[in-house]
Amino acid sequence: MEIVLEQKDAADWTYRGEGAVNLVLAYTGSSPLFFGKVLRIQKAPRNGSHCGSIRNLKALSAHERLLWRDVGDIVSCTDHDVACQIYVQHVMIPLLDFKHVDAGVHVLVTREFLETIEKNILGQRPAWRINAGRINIHRESVLLQSDHAIFSQGGEDEFCISVEIKPKWGCLPTSRFISKKNAIKKNVTRFRMHQALKLQKGEISEFSDYNPLDLFSGSRDQIYKAIKDLFSTPQNNFRIFLNGSLILGASGGYADDTNLVIEEAFEDALQSVIQREKGSRAMTFLQLVAEAVYKSGCLNRLLAVQQLDSFDIEGAIHAYYDIISKPCQVCRHMDDEELLNICDTLHSAHLDQSLEIVRNFLIAATAKDCSLMITFRPWHVECPGSAYNSIFVESTNQTFDYKVNFIDLDLKPLRKMEEYYDQDNKIVRSYTKMFVTELEADDYYRPEEV
Repeated sequence: MEIVLEQKDAADWTYRGEGAVNLVLAYTGSSPLFFGKVLRIQKAPRNGSHCGSIRNLKALSAHERLLWRDVGDIVSCTDHDVACQIYVQHVMIPLLDFKHVDAGVHVLVTREFLETIEKNILGQRPAWRINAGRINIHRESVLLQSDHAIFSQGGEDEFCISVEIKPKWGCLPTSRFISKKNAIKKNVTRFRMHQALKLQKGEISEFSDYNPLDLFSGSRDQIYKAIKDLFSTPQNNFRIFLNGSLILGASGGYADDTNLVIEEAFEDALQSVIQREKGSRAMTFLQLVAEAVYKSGCLNRLLAVQQLDSFDIEGAIHAYYDIISKPCQVCRHMDDEELLNICDTLHSAHLDQSLEIVRNFLIAATAKDCSLMITFRPWHVECPGSAYNSIFVESTNQTFDYKVNFIDLDLKPLRKMEEYYDQDNKIVRSYTKMFVTELEADDYYRPEEV
């Protein structure tokens, strides 16, 4: 029998968070069909355009169908959400391992269900998210996935705690297509440079100390440093849930830096999970998270996918213009003769090579923008052991099961290539401007040698 979510079911779903494209709702009802599940519901912008019913239309553009022609039934797909699910099944799961990815299933919904959800969660959404978009009430189906914030087999009295991390880019680009004016990209992480732009736009109040290279390093000490830095400045990159409820971080925007008040409240929340005295629980938990990242090795796979992009956007943009059969706007404004000659080699390449370059760039973009969920539950004395991987914490004499999953593995639209290129230039310009200004200030105030 086909499942249809109706207006009466809306009360069983609560707001978990949202990104630019989707809202996530967690199940709080009693049906075994939905226990341990979340719904991902597509949003529509409030700028006058909206995603109406898209049946009987192609989910992908003609150029995207060419790009992804070898991926399952994606070419004939008439629904963008279904196309994204096929992309996860046939592209991301083979790369990241089925143990760490749930492609989900689609369930039917009524318009009344979506309208009621929209009203129910209005007070929980950040104001800027509300202004930007609303639930797409024209959807006929939504995506049902595992709730990685909990263990779905857990009992009512079982505690579990989970961490959501946005790892970001775990490597520095080395592409020969990077221009001299943007050469700083080869030495400073994209995350660090992007912080400057966010600071300039007022999205954050200070730079984060987090360095993705630490998280991806494979070193226990550096991974632990990365987790501590994320904890200190969560921004929109670090969230912690206790039994599915948010206890640290922001639900849909940027979180405040972790001050003494926030840390003390977090210490209290950990009392049911970490068996240590107050003042030591947070540190112990962060060490547990770092050990799970280290032992799982999951970031090695993620890094390999990110490194599929060996051309950088400054190279891939040329292949993009060849695919869409338009004059290259980058070459048109390029004044570096040496680099122009290098880029000519891309424009003379076979179409299949151009497709591979852009395809790999977009797959890598998915990996650079996804989130990592790590979920823990302590063993019980009366029922030790399980089929999950586990970590023993010597300081508390506790053993924790843990599982690792990747989420938000969205298919990136081909039309965003120009946007990626423009954003890349903005990020480099913003950081360079701030960096040069600071150097000039240092030189100005440096005392003369005597």
